[in-house]
Amino acid sequence: MKNPTEPQHTAEQRLHDLKITLPPAQSPFGAYVETVQTGNLLFLTGMLPVVGRELKFVGRVGGELTAEDGRKAAYAAALTSLAVVKEHLGSLDRVTRIVRLGVFIATSGDFREHPKVADGASELLESVFGKDKTSTRIVLGMASLPLGAPIELELIFEVAP
Repeated sequence: MKNPTEPQHTAEQRLHDLKITLPPAQSPFGAYVETVQTGNLLFLTGMLPVVGRELKFVGRVGGELTAEDGRKAAYAAALTSLAVVKEHLGSLDRVTRIVRLGVFIATSGDFREHPKVADGASELLESVFGKDKTSTRIVLGMASLPLGAPIELELIFEVAP
């Protein structure tokens, strides 16, 4: 149980403390929107490891990219996700829970380190929002992803009004 006299660290404070600067929010690569909010749920489109309109990583994990490269790509996609959430909500402090994280990994051959790669996104989200807001997660290997990306994230957040 939390001590009510302890200062509560908000997501925005944690970003600052971790010296994390969010990239510009991703814009659509096709005929869709980045976010849809219905009630207190915020759904994000598939988020790629991009800065602006440029992929930071290209290739398949276990092929052209190592598992560590995959972790970094998952982290980058999570940063992009946070930028989109902040742009939509105005503040990450409005997130009350991460409901679900889907991690899709373009893999080659018999790659089996999917959880290690996905942790690149999960660990960032936990660092920003705290363990009490950790999500459920699904991790899947794919033959390919849009634009040659190694990672695509799908996120659902619960948000405060």
